[in-house]
Amino acid sequence: MAAAAALEAVAPTGALWGLVQDFVMGQQEGPADQVAADVKSGNYTVLQVVEALGSSLENPEPRTRARGIQLLSQVLLQCHSLLLEKEVVHLILFYENRLKDHHLVIPSVLQGLRALSLCVALPPGLAVSVLKAIFQEVHVQSLPQVDRHTVYSIITNFMRTREEELKGLGADFTFGFIQVMDGEKDPRNLLVAFRIVHDLISRDYSLGPFVEELFEVTSCYFPIDFTPPPNDPHGIQREDLILSLRAVLASTLRFAEFLLPLLIEKVDSEILSAKLDSLQTLNACCAVYGQKELKDFLPSLWASIRREVFQTASERVEAEGLAALNSLTACLSRSVLRADAEDLLDSFLSNILQDCRHHLCEPDMKLVWPSAKLLQAAAGASARACDHITSNVLPLLLEQFQKHSQSNQRRTILEMILGFLKLQQKWSYEDKDERPLSGFKDQLCSLVFMALTDPSTQLQLVGIRTLTVLGAQPDLLSSGDLELAVGHLYRLSFLEEDSQSCRVAALEASGTLATLYPAAFSSHLVPKLAEELCIEESDLARGDGPTKCSQHRRCLQALSAISTHASIVKETLPLLLQHLCQMNKGNTVAGTSEVIAVCQSLQQVAERCQQDPESCWYFHQTAIPCLLALAVQASMPEKEHSVLKKVLLQDEVLAAMVSVIGTATTHLSPDLAAQSVAHIVPLFLDGNISFLPENSFPGRFQPFQDGSSGQRRLVALLMAFVCSLPRNVEIPQLNQLMRELLELSCCHSCPFSSTAAAKCFAGLLNKHPAGQQLDEFLQLAVDKVEASLSSGPYRSQAFTLLLWVTKALVLRYHPLSSCLTDRLMGLLSDPELGPAAADGFSLLMSDCTDVLTRAGHAEVRIMFRQRFFTDNVPALVRGFHAAPRDVKPNYLKGLSHVLNRLPKPVLLPELPTLLSLLLEALSCPDSVVQLSTLSCLQPLLLEAPQVMSLHVDTLVTKFLNLSSSPSMAVRIAALQCMHAVTHLPTPVLLPYKLQVIRALAKPLDDKKRLVRKEAVSARGEWFLLGSPGS
Repeated sequence: MAAAAALEAVAPTGALWGLVQDFVMGQQEGPADQVAADVKSGNYTVLQVVEALGSSLENPEPRTRARGIQLLSQVLLQCHSLLLEKEVVHLILFYENRLKDHHLVIPSVLQGLRALSLCVALPPGLAVSVLKAIFQEVHVQSLPQVDRHTVYSIITNFMRTREEELKGLGADFTFGFIQVMDGEKDPRNLLVAFRIVHDLISRDYSLGPFVEELFEVTSCYFPIDFTPPPNDPHGIQREDLILSLRAVLASTLRFAEFLLPLLIEKVDSEILSAKLDSLQTLNACCAVYGQKELKDFLPSLWASIRREVFQTASERVEAEGLAALNSLTACLSRSVLRADAEDLLDSFLSNILQDCRHHLCEPDMKLVWPSAKLLQAAAGASARACDHITSNVLPLLLEQFQKHSQSNQRRTILEMILGFLKLQQKWSYEDKDERPLSGFKDQLCSLVFMALTDPSTQLQLVGIRTLTVLGAQPDLLSSGDLELAVGHLYRLSFLEEDSQSCRVAALEASGTLATLYPAAFSSHLVPKLAEELCIEESDLARGDGPTKCSQHRRCLQALSAISTHASIVKETLPLLLQHLCQMNKGNTVAGTSEVIAVCQSLQQVAERCQQDPESCWYFHQTAIPCLLALAVQASMPEKEHSVLKKVLLQDEVLAAMVSVIGTATTHLSPDLAAQSVAHIVPLFLDGNISFLPENSFPGRFQPFQDGSSGQRRLVALLMAFVCSLPRNVEIPQLNQLMRELLELSCCHSCPFSSTAAAKCFAGLLNKHPAGQQLDEFLQLAVDKVEASLSSGPYRSQAFTLLLWVTKALVLRYHPLSSCLTDRLMGLLSDPELGPAAADGFSLLMSDCTDVLTRAGHAEVRIMFRQRFFTDNVPALVRGFHAAPRDVKPNYLKGLSHVLNRLPKPVLLPELPTLLSLLLEALSCPDSVVQLSTLSCLQPLLLEAPQVMSLHVDTLVTKFLNLSSSPSMAVRIAALQCMHAVTHLPTPVLLPYKLQVIRALAKPLDDKKRLVRKEAVSARGEWFLLGSPGS
């Protein structure tokens, strides 16, 4: 028994010895992992591994000793958590002793020490001992990169876990690290070394007398000049090193006396990257420094920044210089002054003013804008700086505006004033009298009003922007100023005939100022606009021409633009609705465009009301009943129709009303939406008109029960409402509503009505929660589609229903969507519906504007296009190959629509298999297919040049052929593709250069200007192909 036990004890030890020998003598790497695994599983202890290594560790041959220590170190790296404190002590003593060994042994020793630096059981004092040994015995910079990185890792590990012990070394630790880092060149190691230096400073390690030495050992890398090698597996970028070094240099005040002269020197150099890096580093330092550190260097810093802004040809250097000046001024502003101390901010700003002020008097000279930018950068740093500079500069600029009479000079001066006024908005002043602008208010207003009456459009535009900024200053403008301002804006936005840009700017300014001064706009502008509307109603009644129509639109635009405050909306909305009602009473000869213009204004008001729940509900409960009443009135059968009643039932007008109703509904709270739906759904199902204003109609409103075609068309308004409701709003009589919509969508010859019903049905399906009722609705829809598609007069309507239901289900990933999509694909071979089915794929992949939108609370799953592509494109490709020749264009058209709307990163991996089909689609005679395919190919030419270059011959030939297409859109797209082809590799294109240049001469004479423009652009790129620098 005793002999057996002895054999069992010897067996594993023998196996261990064999593994050791294989590693040390056999130069095999696998045994190290095996030994580590056995130690982890408890088969061996670390002590047994050391004993098995005994002869190797004492071998006189350095390489053998190195292999032995390497094996032990690799085991420790995987098993350091198993070590006991006593074992750690002995191992560290062993490794410290081996640091004096042959240089071949040192890398393995350092790996072992790295493993021990991770030990939790490390006794106090040993971290210091290890680092002292490394500092004394190892010349780190003579080691390979990997071993130097190991030393940095040991230091990092000890700093993380043994901070207090290392701080006990005092400045000796800092000095030791300086020796370790001195001369480091590898970017991988520098990132770690910079992090260690930053930790030394930020964690308050003692730097002692070695501050300058630590600065020198890091600043020698400034500015970073590093270009990563191609295909660098480490992924270290120049920016990583720049930011890491900048964090070190800007981390302490004690570097200031050494760093600031270095930054000034590099800013003054000729190297662009050095200038940028220095200015950005100065910017970072200002967050840490105070007046004391900056005082002696301020004149030199200002001189360098001024020179860069005045003379540089680089916008980036100018921007960084201005940012550095802003940071310097902010640093001087926040320092607390003693009573007897010099105010450095005051003297610094005085120097800036002295050097820049006189340039502001020369608005035609090139230094005027650099000077203004420097002053504005300093003024933007603090309220004190802003007050100081504004009080000195503003009187000068006001004087210069009066001195110079030319519009372009005045525009320059006013733009500078505008810049300083914008800076005032950054600072708040509790006392009204303390505001720097208070003393200049009258002069500023007079100047702005002069600009607004100047003939120069450009000066007027700057004046409008300045007026907006002045108005944003609290309590600055008096009631008289506001009345004048409103008058000018009214003139510019409504009466001026010449400048569209001024009109747009004046409308935008009116909207901004109306939010701040609603009373002024209500009392001075709204009455004028109301009067204009009345005049225009009479002008329209007399049938006046286009000029009056344009004035009508401007008036409507002005009303919607100022509807930015709840109190104004309560005045403008009734005006717009009353105007629409006046048209309905036959007092005016209202055309389609005039009614649509009113609806567009109403929609803009609705959009502005969306952010305010109270205004949103007011608009909804005021506008929606009125619009519905007008539409219902127009749909009633009468012996004599007013002109507007005919207009109100037109497709374009109903589409405009749909936009108003949808916009007014999407932002309703569920409670308020529930109140509204309780009125509107019964209106359409039961003819309940009690909530409509002026509801004495000559007949019943029954759009679903044998109503007139006019009444059925109003289902579009129902669609706009119910498809914009929040998903959690319960719709009354839903079952009846869905059945009525389904019936209307397939059983009436009016395409507008049936499509509106189909869209409404699909919108409700998309939002309906999963369950039995949804399944019932879907079954009803499928049965109705199949019955109507098989034969009969309503196949087209049934197809439309199928298309919209499919889209509703595709968006929400419903399982039935795949079956309906397959049915749609089957229709591609249908002689009657095939082309429409191909176009249907465009609808499935596109975003809608009226239903099934995220804004309207539809359930739209992310990446539905990618999923549709994955599920259906293979079937489309198979169908194309199997289809008869006369049906193939339908498959190509459908495929082209899917690919055209697919995110390009998804398409690129599939491009090699699909490109041949896309090229074939270019030969399809259908211009829609051609245009869709060209739109798909153009970005691919830019993003996948290698794949596309394989087909360059076919691409060039087909694009040139299509540049003569009868369709202008196809010609433009083909020429844009010819332009994009020039991004393919130049050697591939050069054989075609002369052919293309000759062929592109023809579209230069195209009768359409836009085609000629694209031809010039494309031909120019082909001319430059292969030339130097192209």
